[in-house]
Amino acid sequence: MPDGLSLDEISRLLVWTAVAIYALAFIAYAIDLGRRSDLAIQQKDAARERVLVGAAAAVSATAATSLASPLDEMRAQQQAAKAELEAPLARRTRYLWARIGTSLTVLGFLFHVAGDVLRGIAASRVPWSNMYEFALTGTMLIMAVYLVVLFKYDLRFLGTFITGLVVVLLGGTVLWFYTAVVPLSDPLKSVWLVIHVFVASLSTALFALAFALSVLQLMQARRERLAIAAIAAAGEESTTRRRGPRFLRTLPSADVLESLAYRFTIIGFIFWTFTLIAGSIWANDAWGRYWGFDTKEVWTFVIWVLYAGYIHARATRGWRGTRSAWLSIIGFAAVMFNFTIVNMFFKGLHVYSGLN
Repeated sequence: MPDGLSLDEISRLLVWTAVAIYALAFIAYAIDLGRRSDLAIQQKDAARERVLVGAAAAVSATAATSLASPLDEMRAQQQAAKAELEAPLARRTRYLWARIGTSLTVLGFLFHVAGDVLRGIAASRVPWSNMYEFALTGTMLIMAVYLVVLFKYDLRFLGTFITGLVVVLLGGTVLWFYTAVVPLSDPLKSVWLVIHVFVASLSTALFALAFALSVLQLMQARRERLAIAAIAAAGEESTTRRRGPRFLRTLPSADVLESLAYRFTIIGFIFWTFTLIAGSIWANDAWGRYWGFDTKEVWTFVIWVLYAGYIHARATRGWRGTRSAWLSIIGFAAVMFNFTIVNMFFKGLHVYSGLN
């Protein structure tokens, strides 16, 4: 260990290294999306050639068939993208820059874990007792969930969103929210610190993944809607107009993206429900009451209501598509508000930000 550097200072160096590597991963993933755009153009040109050859061979084709061709082509692209999404690791398309981005993300994650662990060792406790430590652990779990999910689904197209989000959150945390190691306050000296806060961080990570999928869902839904309207109104000539980033053509349909976001939200909601219950039990142990309408308690419940409404509305009221995506986005915005604004500017019993 270098002279003069404490474990906490080494932890910060490791975290900054992780931020730098995540930034490189973000660039690699962004290049991958650009390459996917080129691939989409090549696929479009090849499809147009097939249409022209088919038209020359069958001049008597009806107008209805001519109209259906672009729609069939779009559906075929969506089916291929869905198959790619669910393909096992060995059969996935070998996008070079996506692989580089994922490798860098894994490397950054290792530095991130090391920095988080060293912070815990320096503090002689779990590293999530204040705003800085919670963000450190929470962003680490976002990356952990993303990397674990990659074994099941090929979500490398989310890499730009996830790494970009973590770079902003983690970099901002180290810059503005860093606090030196201090002893725990009396209410935090409980086993519920380990359970309650960790589960809340894990549910936040799942909500973050659902948020990224919902943003892409909105973009994909707009592209699909405009494409179908253009085909119906003006035929093939209008389909050449740009209706959003071209890489969207290589992604699954909006319905598939929505279904994935819904799955992650349900799992995250289960953990958040446990967070709410565990927090009430902890409050009774610490302050002698289960609920006291403290600002943090109220916002935790507001988030629970938002996601419960999202799940209920989508399951029973048919709130699918754009409306469900916006509910998911609003829910995650409430999570971020609870973590930042409530911690920094609202007073109450849950003032553990560590900021002066």
